[in-house]
Amino acid sequence: MKFNRVLENIKIYEAGKPIELVVREFGIAPDDVVKLASNENPIGTSPAVKQAIIENADKAHLYPDDSMFELKEALARKYRVNENNIIIGAGSDQVLEFLSRALLNENESVLMSGVTFAMYEIYAKQMGAKIYKTANYAHSYDEFMEAYTMYRPKLVYICTPNNPTGDATRKEDVLRLIEAIGKESVVVVDGAYMEYAAAKDAKYAITPKDLLGYENVIYLGTFSKAYGLGGMRVGYGIAQPELIDALYKMRPPFNISTLSLAAAIAACGDDAFVAESIALHQEQIQRYEAFAKANGFTYIESYTNFITYVFDETMDSTQIADALLKRGVIIRNLASYGMNAMRITVGTAKQNDVFFKHFSELLV
Repeated sequence: MKFNRVLENIKIYEAGKPIELVVREFGIAPDDVVKLASNENPIGTSPAVKQAIIENADKAHLYPDDSMFELKEALARKYRVNENNIIIGAGSDQVLEFLSRALLNENESVLMSGVTFAMYEIYAKQMGAKIYKTANYAHSYDEFMEAYTMYRPKLVYICTPNNPTGDATRKEDVLRLIEAIGKESVVVVDGAYMEYAAAKDAKYAITPKDLLGYENVIYLGTFSKAYGLGGMRVGYGIAQPELIDALYKMRPPFNISTLSLAAAIAACGDDAFVAESIALHQEQIQRYEAFAKANGFTYIESYTNFITYVFDETMDSTQIADALLKRGVIIRNLASYGMNAMRITVGTAKQNDVFFKHFSELLV
């Protein structure tokens, strides 16, 4: 059987292992498994979201409102933009897919940092486009501009805060880079973790409104992280209408479910839940920083709901990740990104207690 030749160079995206798989493989009771691999919100979803799902459960047999008017209206009000600036996706990943399908082919290319969200590369390769990366994970102006000048990519990805490393780029540096890139390229500012960065340091806070003055820039956001809707799959893109209209031609009808739509509408208005989620994170991440310092390894300063531990040659991230997995602790090994490092979602106090207990025992 022959498939499209572009598939030959595409690696399947490696998602965080589910709890069910660990239960089956290692015979660990579900309640004894701690999942800190996929950057989900450790306190779940807000009561308002749960109530919205219950109230709309008897509509599950109906297609959702394909205009998504209520959700767009809520996002427009939140970000002070217009409804025609917004497109909704099944996670912000789907908007990335729309962008690749609308803009890329075998004659085009994309530019991204040396270590960043894997789906940028996967979607680009699906379209046969060339991939260019900077030398480092940080979004260096000089490195990006050197590569941009050389390759003139059609899509430029700025992931801030960056996944899977957790670092962020200051707003003034992002705007400087955008202004230096020609209008023939589309710049994607992926703000999936922006709520955490904005709460930590205002210099890193970027809103869609900051970017709407640029015709070739799109801001991506998601309900999967701070809002706790990872399982509902709702994201969005915000840009000038011309770009949004083009992406709509890629969008299938009813691309998010009736219950997902109801959940996102409720979540969008629950600022108190987001504040609670971020407060827990800001408290608990200090424990991870202190643990790294006490045990003599480094971490990347995080502007997200996770932290990345980086090891020297005396430690091996794959061995550590495998050993933790056998103990029922799921984290993300970054060896596949070329890093001797692991990414850990900052969980609840109880979840973090379990992580520190098992990791400490492995360090002895």
